[in-house]
Amino acid sequence: MKLEVLQGDITKISVDAIVNAANTSLLGGGGVDGAIHRAAGPELLAECRKFGGCRTGEAVITKAYKLPCRYVIHTPGPVWDGGGERKAQLLRNCYLNSLKLASGNELDVLAFPSISTGIYGYPIEDAARIAIDTVNAWTGNFPSKVIFVTFSDGDTQVYRDILNS
Repeated sequence: MKLEVLQGDITKISVDAIVNAANTSLLGGGGVDGAIHRAAGPELLAECRKFGGCRTGEAVITKAYKLPCRYVIHTPGPVWDGGGERKAQLLRNCYLNSLKLASGNELDVLAFPSISTGIYGYPIEDAARIAIDTVNAWTGNFPSKVIFVTFSDGDTQVYRDILNS
């Protein structure tokens, strides 16, 4: 699988699916979640309501509506409160369950944000290492390419440093 880091706006990327760092209600919020909901339009919120929420570490898939991709995979990450192996496993599960949905839907190119590192406070270095290690260990046929989409210069550098090490 090819891995890439791209600094930019995940709502503008033309791929098979983007991953939404959602909250457990799936009804939108701040950061990446709010941006995805705003860009997709009200139909996304209507479809998300049908799920009745999603537990931390799990994932669901919806249509992308007005976004330039085909699907959105929503996964609520853990809120950092000092960490521990449970938080790390929940974050790994976000990536694994998103990859499983991508594979099950034969999605070739998948774009991930940096899950849980915004308002949820997960340390960027730890989160990026979990993300990259989890995706690198994936053995499914799909996706064939994963793009880690970062927003800030600092986050981009962390992902690139880990990917190149």
